Amino acid sequence: MITVLTGGTGGAKFVDGLRQIVPPEELTIIVNTGDDLLWWGLHVSPDIDSIIYMLAGKISEERGWGVERDTFFALRTMQQMGEAAWFSIGDRDLAMHIIRSKLLTAGHTLSEATAEIAIRSGIRARVLPMSDSRVETRVLTEAGELSFEQYFVQRRYQDEVKAIRFEGAGGAIPSPGVLEAIRSSELVLLAPSNPVTSIGPILAVSGIREALMETDAPVAAVSPIVGSAAVTGPAGALLKSQGFDVSIAGVADFYGDFLDILVVDSEDAKAAARMRERGKASTLSVRVAPTIMRDKRARMALARTAIDSCREFTSMLSTAQQD
Repeated sequence: MITVLTGGTGGAKFVDGLRQIVPPEELTIIVNTGDDLLWWGLHVSPDIDSIIYMLAGKISEERGWGVERDTFFALRTMQQMGEAAWFSIGDRDLAMHIIRSKLLTAGHTLSEATAEIAIRSGIRARVLPMSDSRVETRVLTEAGELSFEQYFVQRRYQDEVKAIRFEGAGGAIPSPGVLEAIRSSELVLLAPSNPVTSIGPILAVSGIREALMETDAPVAAVSPIVGSAAVTGPAGALLKSQGFDVSIAGVADFYGDFLDILVVDSEDAKAAARMRERGKASTLSVRVAPTIMRDKRARMALARTAIDSCREFTSMLSTAQQD
């Protein structure tokens, strides 16, 4: 079994590569819910939705989120009626949030609602929210404290970030199956998602970081930073706000207490060599490969690289132990 920790559009693309080369029954996907919000009275889980749409072959490749060929009549009508409309929800996408909210109102947990939606969508991979408890990513800026979606979508991540906190994380517990998946997997992969606000909320849930430290499986991350900038979005600015370098070394440090393998882009080959020379990677294997997922072929190639890196690491470790 392969377990993936993911969030955001980069995570969905990486999962798309995995689903092309791994039987779906062997995939467990742990998804960030720190971005979840109540919108028009409905529970919206943006990262879960992106994974569901990608696995079901319905995601809009042009936008990287939402449903392909969706329409936005409801959004325009809500705007005309004086309701907030900065968070774009398409008409087909709206059905997802209605179903989820109906299940939650009937007493189901978010895990149960997600499993039911996956079944109805014909998905055989296991999709797990990081927690059934409410955990909200809050971003402190000069304009005040914002939800992640206010910062990211409404204000287009233009505000300078002073601090980030994960409200509710202190009392949250992992969803059923999350810790077991990490501990029993053949390998664990961290998608090239924003380390701070896509993977960070998952790690903030009690027990998850510890499970990553304790698992016998190799743990590999794909860096979302190439050179000195994020591939997309505010990952670079958010890493900097937390005191980490905007570089592959910063990503390695962010995941440092549990990471075995870091997959970095070919552009960072010299930086990877410098990490080794300076002893930064003394306990970390650094694999250099193309990481920009421009098309499905590139997504599959990156997924294979991540899996092969883990298996090579396991083989190397086994050989070293025998010697």
